[in-house]
Amino acid sequence: MIFNKATILGIGLIGSSLARNLKQNNDVQTLAIYDKNAENLEKAHALKLGDIYTDNLQTAVADADIVIFATPVCAFGELAQAIKPYLKKGAIITDVGSVKQYSLHEIEKHLNKADGFVVVGGHPVAGTEKSGPENGFASLFKGRWSILTPDENSTPEAIAKITEMWEHCDMKVDTMEAAHHDKVMAAVSHLPQLIAYSIVGTVADLEGYEHKEIIKYSAGGFRDFTRIAGSDPTMWRDIFLTNKQTVLELIQRFVEDLIALERNIRWDEGDKIFNLFKRTQKIRKDVIEARQDQPEHEKRLLEEMARQTNIDNKK
Repeated sequence: MIFNKATILGIGLIGSSLARNLKQNNDVQTLAIYDKNAENLEKAHALKLGDIYTDNLQTAVADADIVIFATPVCAFGELAQAIKPYLKKGAIITDVGSVKQYSLHEIEKHLNKADGFVVVGGHPVAGTEKSGPENGFASLFKGRWSILTPDENSTPEAIAKITEMWEHCDMKVDTMEAAHHDKVMAAVSHLPQLIAYSIVGTVADLEGYEHKEIIKYSAGGFRDFTRIAGSDPTMWRDIFLTNKQTVLELIQRFVEDLIALERNIRWDEGDKIFNLFKRTQKIRKDVIEARQDQPEHEKRLLEEMARQTNIDNKK
């Protein structure tokens, strides 16, 4: 048992997957789930994800040893301010947001060491394009990285407890500075997501292409982009707005590289095109060897979910 009472604020994909782990691993005696969306609370209750289900913040965080922010990051500041009067001194505050400088700034404006609270930023690098408590699953985190971004508000004891929590979810845990985390995530997650949204929007807006043909003849490449672009729009809007500067810098770099590739194609510079593709092919090989491609258990789960959805749609 790591915590007597833990509270998850926001019961979406990540929050519900963590809830499943906390209960299955017996890491918490009482698990409180807060969400302002009544439908999400009803689903969480039906799935038996916790012990307390509430849209009342006082009920949710009272006597909690740890509070985990799992809402879209733009809500962090308002939530931190709202729960402050109800938190017990010494409570650990962490989050699962993929933008760390902004999220820590918003939380620590209201909850910090001077006020008697311990803050440790966190980001489990895992997910699917699905959202909502019904789409979470305990093995979502298996074999993935959880990045902690401790600062002056953190303590070794709190870091150790959060590390243990994520390791019980079968995650590998690493630490880095918040600014460095945001640069890394902008490159490997945020920019690819933005490109996916853009490509799907561009293809959908092409004049002379019937929508049904785009759907009917979608092969692996476009289908993969639509999977990525099918992610929660609220969450990703908040990520781009809160990691703005780093994302804008990468967009500029990407545009320059795209223009260079356009020039290679225009002037039949086959060697340059081939060398680029060869280099990126090696990166894909390295990713697979590092086991950062989609795990087989996740593939099977998503395939089963898609199959069940098709069955339900035919009824």
